[in-house]
Amino acid sequence: MSDSDSGSLEREPAVAATLFGDRIDLARSFTSALAAQGEGRGLIGPLEVPRLWTRHILNSAIAAPLFHGSVADVGSGAGLPGIVLGIARPDVEWTLIEPMERRVAWLDEQVSALGLSNVTVVRGRAEDVGLSARFDMVTARAVSALRTLLPWTAPLVRNGGELALLKGANAENEITAAQKQIRKFLLSDVRVETLGEGVLAETTRVLRATVRA
Repeated sequence: MSDSDSGSLEREPAVAATLFGDRIDLARSFTSALAAQGEGRGLIGPLEVPRLWTRHILNSAIAAPLFHGSVADVGSGAGLPGIVLGIARPDVEWTLIEPMERRVAWLDEQVSALGLSNVTVVRGRAEDVGLSARFDMVTARAVSALRTLLPWTAPLVRNGGELALLKGANAENEITAAQKQIRKFLLSDVRVETLGEGVLAETTRVLRATVRA
């Protein structure tokens, strides 16, 4: 099966082994499972498999060094970034928050299959799960615009903790549009950092901010 065939998983980029280190086999297992089952289970779109490593797995993994302590991933979906980061950072405690039952089932399966003892899956909406203000950090990827996302994520962060949200090319404009919410949730040092320049084919933008309760 050629790498260029529609629907075939792209060849693993060489940098993957560097980013995952001795956890690379777990990353390969997860990526293969997502490529095989993701579209059929409504986790990823039909065009994503041929760019799964580049656009999704490594896009998530490059942010792994940013995290510490206890982290919530809001709207974890297919496990991007939560499962990927749980693989890359076994020293961090991850809580994956996802409301959709079929996606929760997938996440539970992957946590079990990969033996990720540092990952817990919680079914529910972020605003309803009763986990407020307990996490050192909160992340999310491709969930919603910042002004919508902040009411779901900021209340989960402890005083002095941090948001690290994986965003697209429009991140700076999202900050401008979310000034009301930024003030309401007492965010400081709000900025966008670009990760992976010269390392990844597609860089990752992370919107970072400190939360003061």
